[in-house]
Amino acid sequence: MKEETKITLRKYAICFGIEVLIVFLVIWSNDFFTQSIAVNLQILSDAFFTAGILMAMFAGMMYISGEGALIGIGFVLRSAFLTFIPMGRLKQEKYADYRARKLGAAKERSNRHILVTGLIFVLIGIAFSAIWYVRFYNA
Repeated sequence: MKEETKITLRKYAICFGIEVLIVFLVIWSNDFFTQSIAVNLQILSDAFFTAGILMAMFAGMMYISGEGALIGIGFVLRSAFLTFIPMGRLKQEKYADYRARKLGAAKERSNRHILVTGLIFVLIGIAFSAIWYVRFYNA
């Protein structure tokens, strides 16, 4: 197996592990083992949907950050911090220089594994919701 394939599989496994941990915590916090089957399906739906949405939103934030949308916020915070340091304003650079430096230092990374595993967990949550709806709604 190639080293690149191992790294990719490791990334997917880490994301899957984090999402399973989130699912476990949601299940544990809702007393899964003391409820009826209908309530357990709702808990499973909530757990998988929550884990999936959190990871999908995290992937979106990483994409936005990688595109440079948050560089302006970092520049403002850095400028505010340098204001309180004696002679700090001498170290301040122009925004265009700061943006070029930050975009040049940013690596082109693929965060597809976070989005894919998140969407899989969202689909599992939707499937549990559909099962609950077909079996227990109006029953």
